[in-house]
Amino acid sequence: MAQNKNFKELLADVEAIVFDVDGVMTDGGIIPLADGDFIRKYNAKDGYALAYAASHGFNIGVISGGFGKTLESRMNRLHIEHRYLGCMDKIAAIDDFIAKTGAKRENIIYMGDDIPDLEVLRYVGIPVAPADACSEVLQAAIYISEHKGGAGAVRDIIEQVLRVKGMWALDSKGVIAEDSKEVASR
Repeated sequence: MAQNKNFKELLADVEAIVFDVDGVMTDGGIIPLADGDFIRKYNAKDGYALAYAASHGFNIGVISGGFGKTLESRMNRLHIEHRYLGCMDKIAAIDDFIAKTGAKRENIIYMGDDIPDLEVLRYVGIPVAPADACSEVLQAAIYISEHKGGAGAVRDIIEQVLRVKGMWALDSKGVIAEDSKEVASR
């Protein structure tokens, strides 16, 4: 990380943002289903920001030990192309993400909340955390969102980066129109 820059100054150089899922995109609660899948509760504003960034060509990735058809469906709806689900080697995943996107390691934000995220948080240039991350993650982060996981932390990071880059709120259209039509028809 560029030690001579503060978090706000680093935002201008961000090339990609990568997130964990459980505890970051969610509050960490899961409901196991009989088929081995899980139900997770997501924040709609976080989802909007993810889809908005992806639809405007910004490199967004997800690396998570979590898995399941409902998680895969969520990533599809948000148009998250770079996703590593059921992932136990997060360094290999971030290296693959770097190879595929061309983003420089020092210009990647990674948001994690728990011990399995520490290695990646220490590996990327801009480690961040939701407000309710474990103490080890909070110590490793250079920025801690005022929002908890599943309650706006994802939106906080995306919005800050895209505002600095002049990419936020470029138009007032929704970004997931096909999903809106599906919901309206139910």
